[in-house]
Amino acid sequence: MKKILFLIVLVSTLLAGCSEYQKLLKSNDTNLKYKKAIVYYNEEQYVKAATLFEELIPVFRGTSKAETVSYYMAYSNYGMGDYITGGYYFRNFIKNFPDSPYAEECLYMSAYCYYKESPKPRLDQTSTQEAIDAFQLYINRYPNSSRIEEGNKLIDELQDKLVYKSYLSARNYFDREHYPSAIIALQNAIKDYPGSSYREELMFMLLESRFEYAVKSIDEKQNERFNLAKEEYFAFVDEFPQSKFKKSTDRMIKVIDAYFEKDKSAKEDN
Repeated sequence: MKKILFLIVLVSTLLAGCSEYQKLLKSNDTNLKYKKAIVYYNEEQYVKAATLFEELIPVFRGTSKAETVSYYMAYSNYGMGDYITGGYYFRNFIKNFPDSPYAEECLYMSAYCYYKESPKPRLDQTSTQEAIDAFQLYINRYPNSSRIEEGNKLIDELQDKLVYKSYLSARNYFDREHYPSAIIALQNAIKDYPGSSYREELMFMLLESRFEYAVKSIDEKQNERFNLAKEEYFAFVDEFPQSKFKKSTDRMIKVIDAYFEKDKSAKEDN
């Protein structure tokens, strides 16, 4: 019996709440809507809050309440997990209220919304780069902020994702034995991220791609391509003399040297 009464009270309360909200939406009392929107926000009823704040933005434009409405609108969307819309409103806040005491916070939150939208490394990383750029803008603009340390950590995390994306793209060509494309992708990855933790593996794959491309080339192209593979070998062993790939690199240089010995003998015989 107590359980049934509890359910009746709960349903009645929900219906009353919905009825109150529907009446509020139809009301012309903008000040009441403003007060209730803040109440809904504080109760984490972000959808209701955002709906009311969106309606109030044009109403209070140019008034003392415009800044507050814009601020809460951004955070309501953020609270809903709509980071694209939230980010838009944070950036809009900065544009409309550049001198606000909340401008710094909103600039950071704009970057953080891009961060929240950053996908897994295998997917398109446009949001990741936008997040890095936005955090860097924040750091440049507010170098003494207490958020600098966190912002730098998030930039490092995002850059690691870009590095891994670059690695995966290059690795994909390499694994499929598309060596000309692999060579370009690997060179780009090494150039773009010279301090990458994948550098040794990337350079090894570049060497192996050069080597395999030479081995599988027609006779007229082999001399040039084996020369490139030999240059890549010396660059690799110079940087990683004790590499975990040493057995493989030793095998490749033996084949390369044997090719040039054979080529030299053939030229002498002619």
